[in-house]
Amino acid sequence: MTAFRLPAGTGTPFQRRVWTLALTIPRGRVRTYGWMAARLHSSPRAVGQALKANPFAPRVPCHRIVAADGIGGYGGRWNSEKKRRLLAREGVVVPRP
Repeated sequence: MTAFRLPAGTGTPFQRRVWTLALTIPRGRVRTYGWMAARLHSSPRAVGQALKANPFAPRVPCHRIVAADGIGGYGGRWNSEKKRRLLAREGVVVPRP
């Protein structure tokens, strides 16, 4: 399978950095908003906003980013149940609070 490439001119430079980092998360694995923020020298909230604006989901797997204490506040076009279903298809079960 070929790696997905972000189309030129899509998103802000920060959003592109977030989406590019999300592309490195392997299928069946999750990372936290805090993990992403630390690598991007940003805040978890800013990461969440960039992921919410992701027009390439699920190709850019924003569903693989979760909160430290569960699924997280998931907005955008999908709700948390759809995020849980996508993760379950990859063999990841995120506990409910």
